[in-house]
Amino acid sequence: MRKILLAVLAVVAVVCGPALAANTTEYNVTFNFEQDVNGNGYFMTYKYAKMGALAMKDYVHGSGSIDSSSQIYAQDYYKWFRSGSADDTDEHVSCLSMKEDNIMVYSPMTMAIGTGYYARRPLVFDSLLKEKTWVKNYRAVTSMHHEVEYAHAIDKELDVLAKEKWYENYDPEQQGVGVTQLKVTEDVTDGKIHFGVLQADFSKAYEDWVVPAYPDSFALQTAWRDPAIEIDEDYFGTYHIEKNMTLEVPYSWKKTVSDWLPCCSGGWADMNPTETKYWSAGGIFDCTCLKTSRAGMYGLPVGDEPFKPWA
Repeated sequence: MRKILLAVLAVVAVVCGPALAANTTEYNVTFNFEQDVNGNGYFMTYKYAKMGALAMKDYVHGSGSIDSSSQIYAQDYYKWFRSGSADDTDEHVSCLSMKEDNIMVYSPMTMAIGTGYYARRPLVFDSLLKEKTWVKNYRAVTSMHHEVEYAHAIDKELDVLAKEKWYENYDPEQQGVGVTQLKVTEDVTDGKIHFGVLQADFSKAYEDWVVPAYPDSFALQTAWRDPAIEIDEDYFGTYHIEKNMTLEVPYSWKKTVSDWLPCCSGGWADMNPTETKYWSAGGIFDCTCLKTSRAGMYGLPVGDEPFKPWA
């Protein structure tokens, strides 16, 4: 009976052991927005969305008449799987989409508000039309910007799309692609129109690998100083404009594994300064660093890795 019990315990350990060692985190955030507005008066709208490495903003103000229809869709999916082996994976998929159909005509407006002071002294709204839209993909280091100011009339159809996928399988390769698109067809009367596009030059920022780009990253700073693509256009007056701009940026990072002291974090050359400072020289050279969890660097109990989606 004891041999049978030991055999059963062994089977349970084999079946349940790897599952207990694995760590999976997954989320899927979605947002839908639809709106129709028709009226006269003073209006101001602000829309902002950020999903993963994508961000988008739309701003409108003016006085007069407005007939507007808009849609926004946003999604951020992330899956983080840790098994302590080569099967470890990170997957991040983000999407932002916005469509607008706006007709605005400027006109000064006088409105009496309430029953007190402003009922006896009506407010005068005399604001020319303004609309500003920008979309950014931080990892691909892409930025597109469109703005109309001081206009007397705007008739515009706008379509903005940003998509990004990042996959890391620790084998040892990270790869992804970022797509940014802005389409616009508009008629502007007596106004100022601006278009801007900026794309970083990764060949100058890095040699043979690309890492995630953050707002304060070296890649983004380099993009402003010496970009691969730069568009800066301004038009003053009355115009009919049609534009379709698309940037697709594939990127990857292939990690070089050092043969020298490979037992520690893939090799001595793969260790960052925080790791080399945390582990003693003796622990690195005799490979006992393998017995120390990285959680110790963050003041956590062994086995409690901090959740870092962008790690």
